[in-house]
Order: sequence, then C-alpha cells, then structure tokens
Amino acid sequence: MSRKPYVRPVSKTGWFLKQPRYMRYMSREVTCIFIGALALVMVCAVERLSSGQAAFDAFLAALKGPMSFLGFALILAFAVHNATNWFNVTPKAMPVQIGEEFLDGKYIVGAHYAVWVLATVVVLFFAGVL
Repeated sequence: MSRKPYVRPVSKTGWFLKQPRYMRYMSREVTCIFIGALALVMVCAVERLSSGQAAFDAFLAALKGPMSFLGFALILAFAVHNATNWFNVTPKAMPVQIGEEFLDGKYIVGAHYAVWVLATVVVLFFAGVL
C-alpha cells in the first residue's frame, strides 16, 4: 500500500509575510546585504589607501556625493536595526542564571544598550566630535 504524504503548499517568495515573527526575522536577515556593502566599501578604501595618497584622495572625493551620503545613511539605519534586534533577542539566547533564579531580561538588554552608548561616546571622543 503506497500513500502519498500530504505536502503543505508553501510559497517560495512570500512565506515570511504570513507571521509577524517571520517578518522580524527576515528584516534582521536582509540587513546583512547592507552591512556587506559597507564591508566592501571599507575593503576598497584599504586597497586605495595602499595604492597611494592620490588614489585615496580620489576615493574620498567620490564618497562626498549625495548618493554616497544616502547610501551610508541607509547602511547606518540597517545597522542600528540589526543591533537593536539582536540586543532584544539576547536574553533568550544568553540567559544568565544567578543561583536558582534567572536574571530578568530587561537587565541584560539594558546592559547591552548601556555598553553601546558608552562605546559610541568613546569613539566620538577620540574622533574629536565631543
């Protein structure tokens, strides 16, 4: 006796649109494209820097256009989105147990945000902005 098993039809392109949980997952995953683009720009910057001062100055001049500014603003927005998503998921991925009890997730998330703000202040201080 051979029966065909039931195979539930799943859309290949819109499966994540059905549940908010899946949409949050996909929004976090799509940020890797923009972070990868930033990594490629940084690799190009290092390559131009190794080619000499004139090549690096031309590279910096190319990055001063409005499209570059828009691209970097988009990358920053996706990087912040990715970071905040991962910070909010951290208590589930890394529960801290103290004795028999687990530390409340809001303290873990709060610690991540506090270190993020502190690191931002330190970077801005050494960059001469503050």
